[in-house]
Amino acid sequence: MRTSSWTKYAEGQPFQDYVLRLLLTAGLLLLTVISNGQQTEGWEELYDRYYSLDADDEEDEAEREEDMERLRLMADHPLNINQATREDLELLPFLSDRQIEGILEYRDRYGPLRSLGELRMISAMDYQQTLLLPFFIYIDPDEQKASAQPSMGDLLRKGTHTLEATARLPLYDRRGDKNGYLGYKYRHRLKYEFASGQRLRIGFLGSQDAGEPFMAHCNRWGYDAYTYYAQLRQMGRLEQLVVGKYRVSMGMGLVAGQSFTLGKTMTLQNMGRQSQMLRVHSSRSEADYFQGAGATVRLSRQWSITAFASYRPIDATLNTDGTAATLLTTGYHRTLTETDKKYNTHLTSTGGSLSFRDNGITLSANALYTQLDRTLEPNRKTLYKRYDAHGRRFANMSVSYGITRSRFSLNGETATDRDGHLATVNALGVKPASNLSLVAVQRFYSYRYATLHGHSFSEGGKVKNESGVYLGLQWQPLRYWHLSAYADYAYSAWARYLISQSSHSWDFMGQADYQRKIWTVTARWRSRLRQRDNQTKTALTENNIHRLRLSATFSPFATFKMKTQVDWARTFYLTAHKGWMVSEHLGYANSHWQLNLSAAYFNTDTYAARLYLYERQLPGDFMSASFYGEGYRLSLTAQAHLGSHLRIGARAGRTHYFDRSTIGTGLQQIGASSQTDVDVQLRWVF
Repeated sequence: MRTSSWTKYAEGQPFQDYVLRLLLTAGLLLLTVISNGQQTEGWEELYDRYYSLDADDEEDEAEREEDMERLRLMADHPLNINQATREDLELLPFLSDRQIEGILEYRDRYGPLRSLGELRMISAMDYQQTLLLPFFIYIDPDEQKASAQPSMGDLLRKGTHTLEATARLPLYDRRGDKNGYLGYKYRHRLKYEFASGQRLRIGFLGSQDAGEPFMAHCNRWGYDAYTYYAQLRQMGRLEQLVVGKYRVSMGMGLVAGQSFTLGKTMTLQNMGRQSQMLRVHSSRSEADYFQGAGATVRLSRQWSITAFASYRPIDATLNTDGTAATLLTTGYHRTLTETDKKYNTHLTSTGGSLSFRDNGITLSANALYTQLDRTLEPNRKTLYKRYDAHGRRFANMSVSYGITRSRFSLNGETATDRDGHLATVNALGVKPASNLSLVAVQRFYSYRYATLHGHSFSEGGKVKNESGVYLGLQWQPLRYWHLSAYADYAYSAWARYLISQSSHSWDFMGQADYQRKIWTVTARWRSRLRQRDNQTKTALTENNIHRLRLSATFSPFATFKMKTQVDWARTFYLTAHKGWMVSEHLGYANSHWQLNLSAAYFNTDTYAARLYLYERQLPGDFMSASFYGEGYRLSLTAQAHLGSHLRIGARAGRTHYFDRSTIGTGLQQIGASSQTDVDVQLRWVF
């Protein structure tokens, strides 16, 4: 039987626990200081509250860092809303086509905006956008628009340089740190970027995961992974130019897509807005980037053309005959087995798009061709892999389309692979009243459709083997109340992982927010009703997950906030499992420093009932960790501005379990019931 006792923990309490308690006490005392400064609930918390993927949608941490890094750059270089072009506003992923049109129309009709309060007068704007948008824009009605196109010399003179170094220092050893991993246990990265507003970006990033060799073995030249990029925007007819590592988005992602478009809660906000964009790849993620060059050129007022070419290495697990069984995107190279897979396969990709836009109508023809230097041959004898992508050459083509009017928007894309297998997704957004928005998404992805780069709206995480309908709404029935909800039905005609026949699923979410003066109260319920093989694989049985989150945020003054949150989960597969967690978050910020403290206690039956917790991280990092069993989690993050150019940050996090003596498995196993990590960061802007 699982032991559970606070007194058991107190007996023989290690010295580091007392040190951590002293640090937390000091942090709480600092929070009592009152001074004028910025609002403590930054865009990170708002984005997590309204736009993040739901808790039980697993997501690659580095991929999420890519999204957050993109938003951080925009927060560091905000747009003047009175001079922003349509292309500038399209950089903000949470705005829909209607909202972008609404901002431009309001500005044309009434002249420059004079205050942020005017955002509420734009009928297309919804509750969340009016909260989040001010972090990425500023209002200066008297700022003169440049009369001439800036030269490269002007951009280089007016830009800022940022040098950032970040390291994670674990105060424990994994099994692999002693015997198994080729490198030390520390994770670190070094990043340099030059930015001149949103027009010019030049950057370089070297990153190292814990356990990977540094300046040794396969990494004799330093870091395990390097990222380099340059981007130039809005220079005459040249709308976009990227060189180095970059990402491509076309249409709604059936040919090539980006992670920002995946979330079901995000779809409520941008109403399935299409994305036609080249952008730099500036994170440590090893997934879905291209390497080479790409450009978008404006042919006329209505027509533009995009073209790109890429040649990049990728990790792969090989079959005995030298073919590739699986293309890997984890980026881990910690052991001899992992380093043998490093960059053993190469992808050559070329593609482009021809686009038309006029009077709220968009049409695009998109194409992408990819060739591997070795044949991709997964184990197609396994039922759910039978129709996985295979071969050496892959081609995808699509037509994307859209129309935006004052009360509705329609966006869609229909694609085919080289063998004629189809995929289509279509989204309709309607705003019948100023306080009500409705969205519907239909998709059909053939189980034979093959794509290496497609990412779009889906339940299963792939543009494959799925058809379904999604209905969502946002409603503000009263001034201080905001309601959002969706229902999504998905059907898979072919077998999937752990499902040996056709299956279906339902996904329901409802959220209510009440915000007035110093209080914000949120309640969210989500139910996922899915199917899975029974133990004998003779029939399907229920695999259901129900989650509830209640939170209350109290901000008595601009520099301080306190948030209390309760999470509850119940899952059912053959037997029922449940769990709960209570957490407290405190935040203080002024113009010179910030402090965030969080503490949580969790108690779940099994891993199946795991619970998720968002923690404020140092810039450039993201963590939404999961917890199961019984234990507590403590985290303290501090950032200080030393003058106008230098910023230092540190974060300490500790997890302790009452029900186990080891954490993790395999080479990741920690021989203790606690783990403590310390992150440090130095950022110099000049």
